[in-house]
Parts: sequence; C-alpha cells; structure tokens
Amino acid sequence: MEDIKLRKKLTDNFYMQKPQAPIALEEFGFYSLEEWERQGYIKKDEDLGQLFGFKRLLLHYLPGMSGTTAPFYPRFKEEIVNQDESYDIVRDKFGRLVKYFKGRREGFMPQYLDFPVKDMKTWEEVKLRLDYKDLERNENLKKSLEIAKEKSNLGFHTISYIVGPFMYLRSLMGCEQLLYTFYDNPKLIHEALKTWLELAIHVISFYQKEIIIDELLFDEDICYNHGSLISPDQIREFLFPYYKPLIASVRKGRWKLEEKRLKTSAYNLIIHMASDGDIRPVIPVYQEIGANYMSPMEVASGIDVVEIRKSYPDLLIKGGFDKRILASSKEAIKKEVDRIMPFMVKYGGYLPTCDHGVPPEVPFENYIYFRKLLEDYSV
Repeated sequence: MEDIKLRKKLTDNFYMQKPQAPIALEEFGFYSLEEWERQGYIKKDEDLGQLFGFKRLLLHYLPGMSGTTAPFYPRFKEEIVNQDESYDIVRDKFGRLVKYFKGRREGFMPQYLDFPVKDMKTWEEVKLRLDYKDLERNENLKKSLEIAKEKSNLGFHTISYIVGPFMYLRSLMGCEQLLYTFYDNPKLIHEALKTWLELAIHVISFYQKEIIIDELLFDEDICYNHGSLISPDQIREFLFPYYKPLIASVRKGRWKLEEKRLKTSAYNLIIHMASDGDIRPVIPVYQEIGANYMSPMEVASGIDVVEIRKSYPDLLIKGGFDKRILASSKEAIKKEVDRIMPFMVKYGGYLPTCDHGVPPEVPFENYIYFRKLLEDYSV
C-alpha cells in the first residue's frame, strides 16, 4: 500500500504539473534487452523496475483499441508465405505481408511489403473484422472492465489507449498508399474513419459505464524527421471530424459519472498525442482539440524539450533524452542531464525517458549511469 501511495503522489505531481516536485522514474521502452542479456548484464525476464530503481506512475491502460494497428476481431491467421536462409515473409495477424530477418520478429523495424486495404472492395472485406458487436470483442471488454474497476478503486490513473485515426489508416493501407489515398480516394478515408469512430466510442462507452477515464492516449505516428506527413489543413479536414466527437463522448461520460458521485478526478481530461518525428508543427494544431500532453520528443528530428517547455509552458512532456547521447559517453550523458533536468523540474509536468526505445548500441553501464543521475530528481 505504501508503494501505491508513493506512486499516486508522483502521478499527481506529474499530471497537475507541480513545480519542483519529485519526479517519477521509468522508461519509454527497450530494444536493448536482448543485447544486454547476451552480454550477461541481465537475465531473461528480469524485473527491470527493481534493476533500474524505477518509481513508476500509478497507471492502468484500458485495452480494446490499443496499439499501432487496427483492432481486428478475428485477426488474420498468421502464416509464412515464403522463406530462405536469411528472411521469412509472413502474412501477419493484421493482414500485412511482412519481411523479417530469419528467426527474429522483435527489436527492429521489418519491411512491410503489402497491406490489406487497397480500395473500397478490399475495405468492405476488412471492415467485417471491426464490428463493435463481435461477441469475442465484448467478452474481452467485460473481463477488462472488472480489472479496471479494481484499479480505479485503488486510485490508478486510467488511460484509454487508442490507435489514432492516422495510425489506424497506416496499418490498413501502408504509409505511402495512404498519402496517395487522401488525394485519390477521400471517400475511402472517411468510410474507414467512420468505422474507427463507431468502434472507439463503443469501447470507451463500455468502460465509462462504471469508471472515469483520466486520459486519452492516441498512438499516432503522424510525423517523421522533417515534420508532419500530412498538412495541418488535412489534419483538420480528415482527422478532426473523428477526434472531436470521440473526445466529446469521453468528456460527457466523465460528467455523467461525476454527477453520480462514483468518482471525481483531480484534473481535466488529459489528451495525449504520441508520435515519433518532429512534432513541433502539429503541437498547436492538436491543441485546437485540447491536446495537452506530447511524447516521445525525438531529438534526432530537431526537438529540444527545454525549448518546447519555453514555447508551451502548460504542456505535459515525456521523453526527449537523445538515444545517441546515451550511446556515447558518461560525460556527455551528465552534461545533457544537467542541461535538461533542473529547468524541466522547475516547471513540472515532465517525465524523463529516452526519446524512443533504448537501442541495442547503448552500453549497459551508460544506461545504469543515466538512471542513477535521474535519481537525484526523484523522491
């Protein structure tokens, strides 16, 4: 119980952007574990929280729409289509044709060769897997709701983790084809997004019968290293008509529960947009729909969290530590920690992590050193 109290305090410090407050200690993710295990620094399935001294936020993620792919029920049957000594070509459970290194499915970016949606005909075939009335989908939601109620009663910050509309479209069509489709077949875009919205409202409303959702997290890789993949006007034209009613539905659900006195929230709805790349051009665009939290702040694309904080003093921020610096030297790591942390802690609302998953080229000793330096800013 003491751990929950501490984590709740850290959670409130972060989301209420309390200046000079002790920070949580956690990480965005890891691609380095296999290499560290091979080198003998960690054991398979080791408790990383204990190893690295994490003091995590008190968060519970609601499944049902989560991840970076369309939430299919049933999923496609995964099968190997072709293979040689170096590669496996696989039809994956999301209907994509994917080229993997032989014997490896995790820890690197595979090559995507084909996607399930190409036109209206193929969309109609795929759409059947996105039926919100699917029995298996709703049985899983019932089980997830029971777990969520327990977590909510313990004071967990409840996050509805959602594949964003752009990311959902990417998983259906692939990025290149999607960008052409905005121009060549806008009707297909809207048809697919109507289904996304219908399903998202169903899933979230299912949870909001009994629990308050504190945060909407959109997994939305809409940027690359030179900015947004589509223009601000296209975001407003194609995506806003689906973001807005979903956000409105969540706000309405919160009000209803608060009126029943089932729970009150210490802060307004958090709207978290997570995208790789240079998100600077889209921050003000997404603020138009209430976005107040951004991650993971990829430094290689030109982002500096100190400058972001100066420009957006009320924005919650996660990430922003350069993976390349973590791979270089302890001197460089300390210099970067000393540059970022005092300023960010002064204003609050910052969760320091690597600007994506920690890559394999980061030496274990460097990462341990990085975590030790951050402890000075925690409890």
